[in-house]
Amino acid sequence: MRLQLAKPAEHTAIVGWPLEQSLAEWSIDGMHSVMGLHRHVVRMVETVDVSYVVKELPDELAEREWRLLRELVDAGLPTAEVVGVVTGRADGADGLLITRHLDYSLPYRVVLSGRGLKIPYLGERVLDSLAGLLVRLHLAGFFWGDCSLSNTLFRRDANALQAYIIDVETGEQHSDGLSKGQRRLDLQIATENVAGDLLDLQTGGLLADGIDPVDTALAIETAYDALWHELTGVDEFNAMETFRVDQRLRRLHELGFDAAELELVSAADGTRLRLVPRVVEHGFHTQRLRTLTGLQAGENQARRLLNDISRYGAVIETRTGKKITQSMAATRWLDDRFEPTIAAIPRDLVSKLEPAELYHQVLEHRWFLSEKAGGDVGMKETIDSYVREVLRPAPAEQVVATNPPFPVTMELPAVPLDDT
Repeated sequence: MRLQLAKPAEHTAIVGWPLEQSLAEWSIDGMHSVMGLHRHVVRMVETVDVSYVVKELPDELAEREWRLLRELVDAGLPTAEVVGVVTGRADGADGLLITRHLDYSLPYRVVLSGRGLKIPYLGERVLDSLAGLLVRLHLAGFFWGDCSLSNTLFRRDANALQAYIIDVETGEQHSDGLSKGQRRLDLQIATENVAGDLLDLQTGGLLADGIDPVDTALAIETAYDALWHELTGVDEFNAMETFRVDQRLRRLHELGFDAAELELVSAADGTRLRLVPRVVEHGFHTQRLRTLTGLQAGENQARRLLNDISRYGAVIETRTGKKITQSMAATRWLDDRFEPTIAAIPRDLVSKLEPAELYHQVLEHRWFLSEKAGGDVGMKETIDSYVREVLRPAPAEQVVATNPPFPVTMELPAVPLDDT
């Protein structure tokens, strides 16, 4: 038997697992079944510090997925962190792939059942996040081959969802990029698989009202094409209209992407320019927030927190009559706003959601209370109300992996992203 670990110092507990036994026969502390339908035996193992997902599959597939997941992580794409792989077990038994559980992630059966979390326009947001994930993979030259809701996890990202690829058995990495035919094939597979996933939920009476399986699946292609065109399309404009370069960059930034390189090509007569974006990268706001504060957040969460930093900086300038830099505003914001807010959440509840999501939801709740009251509501009153009315009755989302029953409903008010 051969065990390979990516970071052995961080995962020493794995060495003590019954790796020679069939996964279905394991009986160790912290082990649970995993929600959903699976081609292979899958189990979760929770330890004091880390939760793992263990999948049993043939050696060649385990080795292949181990390699592909590491490549996706190295490329900065949203996926599960691969921890280890076991091959060469006795009597020709299948191998084991071990990944780190993606904390605060939700399977689509919870997201779309209507019995778990509820977010306005939920079907559309699942659709957009899956289309966005497929675009990012294709930009990196990765052909999924089995894009589906079953092979994806979703995490809250302010008023949106972030999709993560978790199954890459059929994936292929192409260093020279994907052809249009390969992208269309992957998109066709995604449409068919998503329709099947949603129809299964509907047949079981688990699909939330207002989500049409076929219409939702067919809309993936529209969402994908719109995002692909915005990220890779070529703009042509008058040579005197160079402000269009800034406009294009702003649109990319609003989508959470940045262009590592732009190519401007002039026409033969010099009257026209063509703008060609190169190497489009995701995480513009995430990287900016991390640079300013050290906080880790999703792209939409980061945009929301950066807006709050800017507003707080404006408040400081009004009070002091002095201009301050964004980095100074971020430092003051951390000390005066973010950290006190998280510290005010009861200890037994603070791990229910990620810190960035908690702070975002507190801001949402403050907007909701202020609208209702017809004036600004203070942070202490907001936090007390949020904890009592929203957070305490809500399900914990750090680990959602066991089979039904589903968690209780958590419903948030529909509010604009740029509230005050």
